[in-house]
Amino acid sequence: MPLTTVGKIGFIGGGNMAEAFIKGLMNGGFPATDILFFEPNEKRRELMIERYGVSCAVDNMELVNKSDIVVVATKPQILDRVLEDIVAVFNDEKLLISILAGITTTTFEEGLGGQVRVIRAMPNTPALAGQGAAALCPGKNVSEEDRRVAQHLFETVGIALWVEEGQMDAVTGLSGSGPAFVYTFIEALTAGGVQEGLRLDIAHSLAVQTVAGAAHLVKETGEHPALLREKVCSPAGTTIRAIRVLEERGLRAMMMEAVGAATTRSRELGKEKK
Repeated sequence: MPLTTVGKIGFIGGGNMAEAFIKGLMNGGFPATDILFFEPNEKRRELMIERYGVSCAVDNMELVNKSDIVVVATKPQILDRVLEDIVAVFNDEKLLISILAGITTTTFEEGLGGQVRVIRAMPNTPALAGQGAAALCPGKNVSEEDRRVAQHLFETVGIALWVEEGQMDAVTGLSGSGPAFVYTFIEALTAGGVQEGLRLDIAHSLAVQTVAGAAHLVKETGEHPALLREKVCSPAGTTIRAIRVLEERGLRAMMMEAVGAATTRSRELGKEKK
């Protein structure tokens, strides 16, 4: 299905995640003329217009009126204000996609009334490079065609998987927040190389490609990461000694706790809106 057949897409919010999605759509062939956004921050508005050539609506009401698909990409804390802006002009002919952490489809269905069609999604910022990971779940009024359109949009910027809504907070903790965990790991890996005498630029390049290459190998081979790790750990070698340090310092437990902390915060955001 060509991207141009899905109609006009309007983004409420012009932050980092909206930018990642917009850039990914354009890289996937979606024309800038069919993308609209509204962002109250003047500097952010100017940046988006200059960088991507997309149009900015005068307010959320105009954006909804001109869009076939409305993507809500604001902070969860201001959702009440957004719903107040658009409730009078939103109708059941439009598809709403929310990428807000912690906010259920029911919140939108109750806030906008009628038979509003809502799909909740949690993408991540690697969508900027066409390497995003998104999970989606449908509201009660969503059709198969709505699901197909949403799947198509998110696959333009990476992978898209359907989950139960009760799993969306865990998705937020894992893939939504996960890129920040990986960036921290790359930063630490680079610092380790510098500590051992490598130039910063060389250490950085090696760290980035090591992480990218390792992830690619997991994806391409389909092998469990533990099996791939075993293949690197030769007896009495350098890698197994390093792995022992990671195990002693609790890297695995820390990562699991980090995902748990982000998941908990996502649940808290949802409760704050009830």
